[in-house]
Parts: sequence; structure tokens; C-alpha cells
Amino acid sequence: MPDIVEYNSWWVHEEDPEIEEWEELEHKYIPKWIKELSLTPFSVNFVIGPRRVGKTLGVKLLIERLLRERLKEGSNPYEVFYYDCTILDIYHDLREVLEEYLRLRETKNIKSSLIFLDEVTSVRSWWKAIIDLINRRKFKNDVITIMGSVSVNLDRATSNFVGRMGSGKVIEVMPLGFREYYALLNKTEDYFSELGEETFRRYLITGGYVAYLNRKIRKADIIGAIKADLRSLEKEKNPEIAREILGTIISRAPSPLSYREIGEEVGINRETARDYIEVLSELRTVLKIPFSERGRKEVPKKNRKFAIRDPLMARAFAEWAHVKLEDSVLYEWAVQEHLYRKFRRVYYFRSDRYEIDAVVPDMRVEVKSGSSGRRYPKDVVVLKGSDVPRFLHGIDYRSVLDYPFL
Repeated sequence: MPDIVEYNSWWVHEEDPEIEEWEELEHKYIPKWIKELSLTPFSVNFVIGPRRVGKTLGVKLLIERLLRERLKEGSNPYEVFYYDCTILDIYHDLREVLEEYLRLRETKNIKSSLIFLDEVTSVRSWWKAIIDLINRRKFKNDVITIMGSVSVNLDRATSNFVGRMGSGKVIEVMPLGFREYYALLNKTEDYFSELGEETFRRYLITGGYVAYLNRKIRKADIIGAIKADLRSLEKEKNPEIAREILGTIISRAPSPLSYREIGEEVGINRETARDYIEVLSELRTVLKIPFSERGRKEVPKKNRKFAIRDPLMARAFAEWAHVKLEDSVLYEWAVQEHLYRKFRRVYYFRSDRYEIDAVVPDMRVEVKSGSSGRRYPKDVVVLKGSDVPRFLHGIDYRSVLDYPFL
């Protein structure tokens, strides 16, 4: 019988250990995305993103707030249920956990619950247990929030929930963008040039990982996370091949590459290279940047640019692959990533006369690490190094994904 009490300290009137630890941190951060989760029954929410970006802590902070509000209204603490699914193997185990909680809440005369399932993608065929209980209307008055680090599995499994999500939402959680990072470190959202440049230099070292800022993780943990994700896929991927591909992307950046060129560099065929990059993309580590002139349509036959999606990720992968990472590359990647988060797409453009690093609808941006005599069209925003922090700070974006079935 699964022990579900130990994950729900509030049932026995104790504070959650992660909340106690959070209160002692130097850099405390309450993520905005927890306000975007649907708490209206019936809902199935999905929280997607790489490991160590604060998904679990964000949910624990939400639970702490909900308990505080609900207990004032006389609600039962057993209405909130959290479970870390890491120790489970297959969907039968998950169904047993859920049925155990359903039996428990029946004894407490609870009609509606908030259910949080963490690291659910570590459970083989996990969606079968949840869909079975949804189909049997066991969750008709509940809100279920499903979290997973192996987001490639979660992405593909969400298609099984078409018509079964109710008011639920899909939330993407990534390392902090520069705007949030600046506010966290400086306790202000007002931008000041000297402070912004100083903060950006730090951002290029730590990335948007608050846990790294608080010295709770190291670069080795980022590498360990991607290895674990690759090995846990239904079709397991070799971390050594992924390492070589990441090393090629970093060492050849910011030049466009074909899948054939990457394959030749690594010693694999074109289709294998494409397959690995698709997985790395779905794991939120690699951003694919196709060719387009005006940011509205991809030109498939052109080579793509590839970016690592966070500076700390990039530094960790460069050390892992034993390649050099240039700061000028990080500047370009930061601009491309931030524009991608806002527009959910980003392209590049290159001609005989000039290159444009980031093309989105109604905006073209070139990042210059040094002086250049090239002339650009008037509609191109040319950013010198010191311009980049202000530009990134001015980009605001939401984290709710534009999924077609929402």
C-alpha cells in the first residue's frame, strides 16, 4: 500500500520541508506561472519544462497559499493532495496511489480535491491511470495538475487528453528570462542602464536558474538531468551522442548548420542527427531557428541555426563536450530565446550583403559583438553588446502555451 501521508505534511499539521528551506534562501522567488493554473473544477493542468527550474517548488508555494486561504474558510486540509511519482514504475502503481487517496477522502467526506502529481513522466504509460479514472468520472469535481521533467513524453501524452482537460491549461516553465532575473536580483522592475549591464553579465554566468543563484545546484546537475531524461525516454537515447551534438552546435555557433553536417561531425547519419535534435528540442534545451525573410514562413531547404536555451545550460554543455563557448554567442542566443518566448517562433535571415540573427513578425534584430561597416535596412534593429540587456528587459511574455486543443 503506498504511503501517501509522508508527502502531505499539512495533513498532520506540519510545515512542508521545501517551504521551510525556501524561507531560508537568499533569493526567494514566487513564480508568476502558478497564478495561471486553473483551479476551477473540472480541470487537468499540465506543467511542462526541464528539471531544476522550480516546478515542484512553485507548486509547493501554491499549495501553501491555498491551504492558508482555505483553512481560514474552514476547509479540510485533506482536500489538497500532492504525490511525487518518482518511485513509481508503471501506470498500475499510479492508479493504486490515486485510488488510495480517493478512498481516504471518502472517509473525510470530501467532494472536491486539488491533486498535484509530480514527476509523473517517470511512470510508464502514466496517462492510462488518469484517463481511466477521468472516464469513470472519479475526478468530475477535481483539479488535477500534472508535472513532468521528461517533457518530451508529456508533450506527446497530452494529445490523449483532448476533450478531457476541462478548464485546464498547459504551462511551460523555463529558467527565468532576463526581465524576471533583473527584478529578482535588484528588487525593482525599473530599468537602469549601469545596473542592467552589470546584472546581465551575471545572468550570462548563472542563467535563469534560481537554484543555481542560491547555490543549490551545480552545472553537473544540469548535465545529470539531461542524461537522466535521455535514458528515461520510451526510445532511450545515448547521452554520448547528445553530448557530441551539443558540442557541435556550441563550437560551430552562430553559423547555420544542416542535419547532414551535424551528423558528419558526430559520426552518425542525417536522420539520426535530426531525431536527436528533435528530442533535445522537446526537452527544452535546444532551440531550432529556421531561415525566413520576414518571420512568417520557414524555408525548409535552408540550413538552420541552433541555440541553447539558457546561458547556464550552454556553459554546462560546453564543459561536458569540452568545447569553447564565446560570450558573443550567448548574446545572440539570449535575444533569440527571449523573442521565441514572446512570439513562439523565431527565424534568421542571411543574404550576400548581411545577416539578421532574429526575425519575428514585424521585427528584425541583429546582434553585433563588435564594430561592423555593414549597412542594414532601416527596419532592422541593430544591437551592440551594451544594448542587449535593455532590449531583453523590454520583452514581456506569458508562459501559457498556445496549444490547439485549449
